[in-house]
This record gives sequence, C-alpha cells and structure tokens, in this order.
Amino acid sequence: MSQVNSPELTPTPEGPLVVPHAPASLKFSLVLPTFNEGENIPEILATLTALLDPVLGADYELILVDDDSPDLTWKTALALLPQYPQAKVIRRQGEKGLSTAVIRGWQAARGEILGVMDADLQHPPEILLELLREMDRGADLAVASRHVEGGGVSEWSGARRLLSRGAQVLGLMILPEVLSRLSDPMSGYFTLRRSAIAGRILSPLGYKILIEVAARGRTPWLAEVGYVFRERQSGESKVTWRQYAEYLRHLLRLRLSRSSRFLRFAVVGAGGVAVDMAALFIFSDPQMLAWGLTRSKLLAAELAIVHNFLWNDFWTFGDVARRQPGNRRRLKRFVKFNLICGAGLILNVLLLNLFFNGLGFNRYLANLFAIALVTIWNFWLNLKLSWRVTEVEPPPRFP
Repeated sequence: MSQVNSPELTPTPEGPLVVPHAPASLKFSLVLPTFNEGENIPEILATLTALLDPVLGADYELILVDDDSPDLTWKTALALLPQYPQAKVIRRQGEKGLSTAVIRGWQAARGEILGVMDADLQHPPEILLELLREMDRGADLAVASRHVEGGGVSEWSGARRLLSRGAQVLGLMILPEVLSRLSDPMSGYFTLRRSAIAGRILSPLGYKILIEVAARGRTPWLAEVGYVFRERQSGESKVTWRQYAEYLRHLLRLRLSRSSRFLRFAVVGAGGVAVDMAALFIFSDPQMLAWGLTRSKLLAAELAIVHNFLWNDFWTFGDVARRQPGNRRRLKRFVKFNLICGAGLILNVLLLNLFFNGLGFNRYLANLFAIALVTIWNFWLNLKLSWRVTEVEPPPRFP
C-alpha cells in the first residue's frame, strides 16, 4: 500500500490490476472515479445515499477514487465523510486513468457485487436500483445502456452520435464475440459479481472498462437496462479524440489476447498430428506391429485426441478448467472433446474430397485447407461446449 496522506483516506491498492477473491463482507461496493468533480460530489453522495439506504441499509459502500484532482475533489469528499459513513475516499498519486481507477477501487472494495458509475450526474442514479434488481435475478453483469428500450441521449450533436455508433460498429468488426453481446459497449455504468472477474489480470486502456470486463470476465448471464444519458450540470467533459484512439487500441489488444488462445490450440493440434503419425507408424508399419491400417488409424487418432485434450485442458483452456475442478467434470470435458474431434474428423474427410475431387485442388493443398478449417471448427465448438462454466453457485439475493 502507498503512503496515506490523511488519516481519513483509504490507502491506494498497488501491484497488478487483479481483483482479489476476498470474502465479501458487504452486498455492494460502488466505485466513483473522479477528476475535477468537486462541484458534483455533494449532490452525488447525497443522492446515492438516499437511494441505497432504504434498500441496503449499511450493507454497501461508496468508494470515490480521485486522480489527485487540481480542484481537490478528494479533499471535498473527505470533508463530507462524517455525513456519509458508507463513503470512502482514495487519492491516487502517480497513476492516472479512469479504467485503472475503477479497478483500484474494486481492489479496495468489500462487496460481493461491484459497480461503477460517473460522479458527474450524467448517469441517472435511480437506474442503479434497476441494475441491482437484475443482479438479484441472477445476472453476472448488468449494464445501463443508451441503446435499448428506455435508453437514449439528451442533447448530443449529430457528430457525437455518429462517433458513438461508429465506435460500436468498429468494435463489432474487431471483437464480434464480445461486443455482439452488448448494445452499448461504450457504457461506463454497470454492476457485476466479484466472482466474474476475481483473479483475472485486467489490462484496460482509456475510459472503456466495460469492454475489458466483458472480454476477460466470466459473465454468461448479461442483463441490460435502458437509461437516458444526461448533459453535465457542472464541470467539463473529458471526452476527447484521445479516448477514441485508446478505445481502438484496447479493442486490438483484446483481439490479439483472445487470438493467443487459438494459437495455443493450434500448437497443441500440431503436437497431436505428430503423435498421430508416430503412433500410426508403430501400429501399422510392417517392421513394427504390422496391425491393420484401419485399426491402427483409429488407435492413433484416439491417442492424438487424448494428447490434445490433456494439453488443452492444462494450457489452452487452463483458466476455465481450473474453475471446474474434479475428475467428474474433467471426464465430461473429455467426452465432449472426443465427440467434437470425431465430428471434425468426418468433416475433414468431406472437405478433403470437396477440395480434391470437386474443386481439383492438389491433394496436399486440399488436405492443408481441410485441416485449417477443421481446426477452427474444433476450436470454436470446444470453446463453446467443452470448456465453459456450467455449474455455478446460486447468487445471493437482495432484500
């Protein structure tokens, strides 16, 4: 922990951007990242306290994380702490940026449910109760969206609307498997379960922490609530061209990180090919065991499948497998993997014949294309079916 500037300040967490698996002692922790928001702090604290006290009592906290604002936002908030016992203030010095401020706040949080919203009153606080109700229904991630029923923007110019929609379309092109789940990936107003991101190394860029959470977190149940984005009453907007550039960099970084899993899958597959070829030689070669070709090929293929499963379970999808321990679950994954690879083998033969006999490709080129397409098929299906969390603890319920 860094040196504390005042007895009332909460120490700033340091080290890797990882939310701990700490036992939750509160229901809900809401982080308010700030920079030069001193004029808005009294109203946002009063409004949030009035909303949450009747619902959660003392079972929540408001964590204001300030990036050492020149207007001394942190000092304004400190002066209000006696009125709001659920509030905490973190003053960050040296580290900057909205996304990392949110994560530092979550690291200091004690809640089972984590949340974030702007402190500038552009996010209507009353929507928070709807997000919490979605969490109560079982959602892993509940997002306030401008692009679903009940959502919108108040006084945006045509250019700003176009930029926002353009950024969304660009995201869908670069990271479709993540952004297709979100109607408003640029939203900075959401709640999520601590368990969805605990232990995950986060590496956000710029302002758009939601994309990082959706890409790296465990959020099978995603809910959205419409809200109307309000114009500022005090302070200055921090949206600049730099934020859009960082958004693009963030998308590209996530694309590369997710592609690395596929590359690991392909490397394991290459090792499986070597196992298959070696086993086929041992089983079928006249100088070795001299078994029949069909039996040899089936045994060789199964050995390759076992090899690939063990490495994928340990390495390619190790982060998922570790969340599903036990021999019974591992056996279920192995059975699914076997079935998918068996279907892939049939698909491989069909594609090989299509490329070679139907399209006239060279036999080796046809085989290469078939292997490439089946590798993508196997990866996608195993990602969706073999290595996914299907057994989770029931969520706690809000009163």
